[in-house]
Amino acid sequence: MNKLFFFLVCIAFPLLSFSQKDNLKAYIDVKDFYHPETGSYAEIELQFAIQSASLKTIGDTALQASLAIYFDFLSKNNLIKSDAYILNSPLYQIKDSLIEDFYEIKRYQLDPGKYELKIRIKDLNSEEDKEVSGVKNFEIKEVKDQIAVSDILPAEYVVKSDDESVFQRSGLHIIPMFSNFFSSRTNTLPVYCELYNTQVKNDSILGIMYRIMNSKNYVELEEYTSISRFKTTPFLPKFKALNIELLPSGSYLLEICVVNKSFDIMARSSYPFERDNDISTILNSESIILNPSFQESIPTDSVLYYLESLIPISKPAEVKNIVSSIKTKNIEKCRKHIQAFWIKSSPVESYESWIKYKAQVDFVEKVYGNNFQEGFETDRGRVYLQYGAPNNIVARETSPSEYPYEIWTYNKIGVFSNKRFVFYNPDLVNRAYRLLHSDMVGELKNNGWPQILSKRNTVNGNVDNPNQNNIDHWGGNSNDYFRQY
Repeated sequence: MNKLFFFLVCIAFPLLSFSQKDNLKAYIDVKDFYHPETGSYAEIELQFAIQSASLKTIGDTALQASLAIYFDFLSKNNLIKSDAYILNSPLYQIKDSLIEDFYEIKRYQLDPGKYELKIRIKDLNSEEDKEVSGVKNFEIKEVKDQIAVSDILPAEYVVKSDDESVFQRSGLHIIPMFSNFFSSRTNTLPVYCELYNTQVKNDSILGIMYRIMNSKNYVELEEYTSISRFKTTPFLPKFKALNIELLPSGSYLLEICVVNKSFDIMARSSYPFERDNDISTILNSESIILNPSFQESIPTDSVLYYLESLIPISKPAEVKNIVSSIKTKNIEKCRKHIQAFWIKSSPVESYESWIKYKAQVDFVEKVYGNNFQEGFETDRGRVYLQYGAPNNIVARETSPSEYPYEIWTYNKIGVFSNKRFVFYNPDLVNRAYRLLHSDMVGELKNNGWPQILSKRNTVNGNVDNPNQNNIDHWGGNSNDYFRQY
């Protein structure tokens, strides 16, 4: 399995990051694939940090990066293949405040064997002659006439598509994922692989098995193992989004295997990954002795309401516990659950922390609640409770060309700086503002938000450029407000 590789000028260390702002920054990975008609090939996957590249102006409205890319493939110190070409990034509209990284995929037919890839990338727009280089070792396995599983491709973004592009695979548009770290904000592990030559055995039916193993002791976590049957064929693409919501923190190995009727493994491929997931264990609320102060702070007819109000600040496992308690409608049990939650969350000042949070819940109920949602159920209420009060709010109830909207900005959220949230009200009633876009990790990310916000007088764009028809409108200032922060 080829591990992720990060490179900078004259440096080639796996999974290390250097953030010298004057250096061009890129990520590379190599995957081993096969096709029955063309044979084995290496897929070179690249991600470019757009903030590190120099952008040139295209016309009056767009920016673009231009890179010269050089590949040398060596085997036993002999040059096998070379390639060089110029890669232009997508066009970025000058008015866009959020510019995304861009990706590239190149595929090269290679015979089975071990290779060394030397890569050099030059920023053609840089006056300082920015250049990065690196080396990647990889292996092309022998696949012909034997059952095999390709390298596992983790996906950052997947959508069904028949459009031809370098990201197209078996009816899917797949953007590769370059990190093997999954935080508690990520509940799924989307992976793509291909099965080869499964018809060479006499069995007409085989099975594909997904399993997760502890990489320290190789113990299988059986609750994450799944097996499904398939008909044998020379080529079979497979995509699956694995649920890792309750997978605790640790180092793991995902294995995708071809198995026969006796569950013997006939071929396999593996993918190592790290999980950081602070799962809350089931609260032992039964042993809680109710504190009179907690009891007095919650009226009997509001116990279920305040228990549910904890959801915005709860982990996924905690949410399930809360829902389970609410379903019982046992008031005493729900009171104990609230108290147990705060004892675990804030052991030193549990009551004081609860009172502060309760005041925030009451505030968002008054300001953001509507006739069909409690305040904490609304997107604005949830964000307020989860991240605190924003440092700045731009609110526009009326606009000649845009739906009512609010842009919230935060100077700091944990380790993240300068994060923004865009809410809008397409229904024009009930104060039911919805989250439209955010650049905060784990939140809804919608690059076409300017087009949606001005949808009343804007024709839809396309998948590659959702904002292509979003021209400036008189009174349409949302983009200016968003990027001024």
